[in-house]
Amino acid sequence: MKYKAPSKCPVCGEKLSITKLGCHKCSTFIEGDFEPCEFCSLPEDDLNFLKTFIKCRGNIKDVEKEMGISYPTVRGKLDTVIKSLGLEISPKENEKEDETKKSLRKELLEKLSKGEISPKEATEKIKNL
Repeated sequence: MKYKAPSKCPVCGEKLSITKLGCHKCSTFIEGDFEPCEFCSLPEDDLNFLKTFIKCRGNIKDVEKEMGISYPTVRGKLDTVIKSLGLEISPKENEKEDETKKSLRKELLEKLSKGEISPKEATEKIKNL
């Protein structure tokens, strides 16, 4: 059984460096200071999301269907991965996200007032925005 390598020191919390690599077949070892894969430090949930996002070629509608989650949840997960990789989200994207959330909230409230969804469903969906 193989375990996922830790990315942070359990004592001080600093980023760990890879200093030794080994071949299981021939027992060759290489020592040095190697840069870890930036995707390897992502939590399993984020990594699974990223794999699905790539499989769907970045099409958010397809990711929604594949994972059974709403558009705002897909956007939220994508933002989490972007931040985890140390990348920045442009202010323009943040504005778009705020407008999307407002629009979806309004849509949910309209469905609720028409009786198309229950208060419980509306509450759950609003929480996931």
